[in-house]
Amino acid sequence: MGGPIRIEMGECAEDDCETPSAVRLHVPWAADREVCVAHARTLVQRDGVVAEPLPGREAEWP
Repeated sequence: MGGPIRIEMGECAEDDCETPSAVRLHVPWAADREVCVAHARTLVQRDGVVAEPLPGREAEWP
């Protein structure tokens, strides 16, 4: 509770998305989660959400 959601195989935490995760989102009103770049670009536009590239995936997140 309160920690990041762990997804096996590094898949995006969003429903029905099997794309590899590349970004950890720190969400003030929910648990942190690891998502693909496409979902991160959409979700990070919400106030208070902070994106952090995952180690080794920095080149995918400008």
